[in-house]
Amino acid sequence: MKEFISIALIIFLSSSDSKSQNVQIKDTGKWEVYIAGYEKGPGSTVLNMGLVNKAPDKKLPFIVITGVTFTNCREDGLPEENEFINLHEISDDVQKSIAELTNMEMAGTFTYQCERLDYVYVSDTSKIRKSIAELYKSKYSKYKSYISIKRDENWDAYLKFLYPNEETQEDMSNQKVLTQLQKNGDKLTKARLVDHWIYFASSQDRENFEKNIFNDGFKIEGREKVDDTDKPFQLHISRVDKVDPESINKITLDLRHKARQVNGNYDGWETFIVK
Repeated sequence: MKEFISIALIIFLSSSDSKSQNVQIKDTGKWEVYIAGYEKGPGSTVLNMGLVNKAPDKKLPFIVITGVTFTNCREDGLPEENEFINLHEISDDVQKSIAELTNMEMAGTFTYQCERLDYVYVSDTSKIRKSIAELYKSKYSKYKSYISIKRDENWDAYLKFLYPNEETQEDMSNQKVLTQLQKNGDKLTKARLVDHWIYFASSQDRENFEKNIFNDGFKIEGREKVDDTDKPFQLHISRVDKVDPESINKITLDLRHKARQVNGNYDGWETFIVK
């Protein structure tokens, strides 16, 4: 049985994990969560993706990296479900403590091998170490704590460590679509028609892209010109493909690369639900 569903590839939706941010601290970020593999196992990163638009912020040249080691830990090094509440509470209290002393921006957290660390950019480091140390001692003494404060004018910790690479971003984006398919009963095992949209600054760029994918088996479904955009030349293509994570990530990443080569912007895909 087939049911058609239109699924635009909306990148970087706010994560539910952002609800853990304390309401007393200004939070206008676009929060995301991703898990990646590291030398000793998986690591979970929660970060404010929106900060990339203003990084580095020269008004916040220092970074505070602080957190705790937890014992309620799974074999893969990530926390047991009932430990999350405690870790969120610690993170909120740390942010409150820093916010009382200086201007700050919460960049994200990294959880790996039974340790969860907050990454907070600040304008002034005076008294921060003492304040956080006292917080850990008075309220969270059962945890082993960690505090590092250093200058990071270029925001390397955010841009080069927390922020996902292109492949991870592709996986994050596609996973949102796949999750919706699965919620509607799709097992993701069968190939089906998949539509893609790409936008270009000129008709010549669009034509060059078509030449680049000529031998890839895509069908040209339509060419249009849209208004109010710096890339108004739209291209709609389609092909029968599998949509399991490995397959769709490879397809969309390849289309994104080829679009970029001719100043284009890959904008997303749609498909059927196949039950």
